[in-house]
Amino acid sequence: MAEYILIIKKSAEKEIANLPLPIVEKLYKEFTNLSRNPRPNGVRKLSGFKNLYRMRLGDYRVVYSIEDNVLIIHVLKVGHRKDVYKF
Repeated sequence: MAEYILIIKKSAEKEIANLPLPIVEKLYKEFTNLSRNPRPNGVRKLSGFKNLYRMRLGDYRVVYSIEDNVLIIHVLKVGHRKDVYKF
């Protein structure tokens, strides 16, 4: 199976930079796994959106979209669960 290309939005990069170091380390480990399998166990599709998914990392969430036809994952938002769903 081909690997997906992971594209992290500039605003998501800034959000990642403000997270605690242990969370950032887990996050990048999950990103490498995500490029191999974009829909692992525990990932949920967000209701009300056509192509948005969320991944849990403790109290933090990663919101991303998947483009299966071109094998690209766009990381849109990363943050604490109380703030991440405010679009």
